[in-house]
Amino acid sequence: MTNKFKIINDPVHGFISIPHEILFDVIEHPYFQRLRRISQTGLLNLIFPGATHTRFHHALGAMHLMFTALETLKLKGTQISKEEEKAAMLAILLHDIGHGPFSHALENMLMHDWHHEKLSLLLMNKMNEEFDGQLSMAIEMFKGNYERKFFNQLISSQLDVDRLDYLKRDSFYTGVVEGNVNTQRIISMMNVSEDELVIDAKGIYSIENFLTARMFMYWQVYYHKTSAIAEYLLVKILGRAKYLVSTGKVLPASENLSYFLHKNEFEKATEEDIQRFTELDDNDVIQAIKFWTKSEDVILCYLCTCVIQRQFPKTIISSKPFDSEFIQDKIAKTNLKFGVDIGSELVDQISRDLLPYNAEEQPIYLLQKNGGKITLDHSENQILSSFINQPNTKYILSFPREI
Repeated sequence: MTNKFKIINDPVHGFISIPHEILFDVIEHPYFQRLRRISQTGLLNLIFPGATHTRFHHALGAMHLMFTALETLKLKGTQISKEEEKAAMLAILLHDIGHGPFSHALENMLMHDWHHEKLSLLLMNKMNEEFDGQLSMAIEMFKGNYERKFFNQLISSQLDVDRLDYLKRDSFYTGVVEGNVNTQRIISMMNVSEDELVIDAKGIYSIENFLTARMFMYWQVYYHKTSAIAEYLLVKILGRAKYLVSTGKVLPASENLSYFLHKNEFEKATEEDIQRFTELDDNDVIQAIKFWTKSEDVILCYLCTCVIQRQFPKTIISSKPFDSEFIQDKIAKTNLKFGVDIGSELVDQISRDLLPYNAEEQPIYLLQKNGGKITLDHSENQILSSFINQPNTKYILSFPREI
């Protein structure tokens, strides 16, 4: 008999327990083990060398924080059954099961219009059949259909255990201390009122710190101009490869990646689509990019060489869109340098948007001593919340370093 009550040593949270056998069985499943080969932060390790952690790491960490949060809520008088506890832990454990290679970077590139949450739900339903319906409640919580709303809010909201883990984990692995939130303090302030997740009013500054830490991590790490262009290069490479294949060009790639390069219709995922997707990971893409550095196509060759040799294009960041004449000048210089008309393919303006705190959708509520609730931004004790509920956009222009 296998002992399924394991303890995992995590560098971020310490020892993580697996308190239910079904959790162990799900972790052992091939769909979940694939997450060991899916980067948590795309090509971020080319900018922050320590950022080599995976979706597997993150899912286990989020599961641990879910367990901690549920234990806290129980101590405060919230009734949570064993079945609900298992379901909530399963839901957060599987929330990223549908991520493809390099996580968000290639979202929708391989299977058009299939967001990772849509794929996660599809894979959870398939696994539920294998586990004789043991994931049914977890799926309802994941979809937001479960009668007790706070379970879904712990899984997906502006203050969920998913965000708590990835901020602390990404901060740890990148070495960017601004994102190191106090997860234990925040979880200790969680409470439930009328089956909705709330925060004890005295925890307001921990929440504001969490929101500002997330904002700093986005601008300093995820939307760092080099990080953004590295991610965009992946999109450009896959897009160019799919175009070349559509014109009859033969590109070396693994069997599974080649399948997705050739197929464009994914209105309804077939059994073969699902099987091949769940066998695909970062290694397939990196292997292909290495092959394509020798491609006869000048554009594909250039883009792939940028990634493999880490010779990224030059980037400029601005709070306003770049002047069209300035962009056209870069395109003309690129055409002149390379001797072919490819400037429009190698000069790009991209934008990144961030709304640090959305006070309108799923606002964070504070539970006052008299039992009343008030939104975070309306609290008389708030310092920053009313200033971080406005969207912010940055523009990044990239062009060949050779010009």
